[in-house]
Amino acid sequence: MICSLKHSALSPTTINGSDPVVRRNTQLAAGKAFFLSPIGAPKGLKGSLLVSKPLHLTSIEAFSPKERNAPPRSIVCKAYEAEPVDAGEAKPEAARKAKIGVYFATWWALNVVFNIYNKKVLNAFPYPWLTSTLSLACGSLMMLISWATRITPAPKTDFEFWKTLLPVAVAHTIGHVAATVSMSKVAVSFTHIIKSGEPAFSVLVSRFILGESFPAGVYLSLLPIIGGCALAAVTELNFNMIGFMGAMISNLAFVFRNIFSKKGMKGKSVSGMNYYACLSMLSLLILTPFAIAVEGPQMWAAGWQNALSQIGPNFV
Repeated sequence: MICSLKHSALSPTTINGSDPVVRRNTQLAAGKAFFLSPIGAPKGLKGSLLVSKPLHLTSIEAFSPKERNAPPRSIVCKAYEAEPVDAGEAKPEAARKAKIGVYFATWWALNVVFNIYNKKVLNAFPYPWLTSTLSLACGSLMMLISWATRITPAPKTDFEFWKTLLPVAVAHTIGHVAATVSMSKVAVSFTHIIKSGEPAFSVLVSRFILGESFPAGVYLSLLPIIGGCALAAVTELNFNMIGFMGAMISNLAFVFRNIFSKKGMKGKSVSGMNYYACLSMLSLLILTPFAIAVEGPQMWAAGWQNALSQIGPNFV
């Protein structure tokens, strides 16, 4: 190593000659240490080196002829260039969000139309059990036609699938009939105000039956929902207990439907529209005998004649 010495106003520092920093290789020096003395150092000092500034050490390779003749090395700093965002990847994500938004808007619009016509039918033909059965039958028939014409691929199901779907269909049937009974007794708006309390039922069932816990903010967010439903029930002019209880039972049944669906249908290949079609078909099989037992063909025939006498054949 080469030692470069610089003068400074700092206090002198003495380095012994035996220090390995300033000692040359013993093989080259034949066992004798080599000492460097600064200019103007006292002559009386032997075996030691007086340094007035810290030593700056550099590699001896830097003073070799090869290194001196080589061109100086330079460090080139380049800015990091991030990979550009592919516009093709952003388009599918935006299209997916737009598609979901269209689904929500379509569902909301069709739900409004369904409620209006359902109320018209119930006003003229007040038999909610048959009305519920016919709505499930129409949905099932539409899906069967879609599968037969290959508009929608038919699902591959087995006995285990239908066995798992059974509790979901039972809860769906109860909720569907209860909501229709409620709309036959009270206004559609009142029924849906009470049904808006379904999130409160979902949290309460999950907490006290399934043992799930939620943050305090979730419970506090339920207070406006419960308060709004209570206020609507108190101020309803045409309040009917059967209509109110029907909406409440519908809330509870649909909560259990969602719970059974999430727990029982994990890992199943049938999903989406085909899943709901299978659910409607199984609910239709469950509901049909109960509708016949509760109302019966005789009541339906009498109600049909009464509806025709009041509004005529152009009931739609």
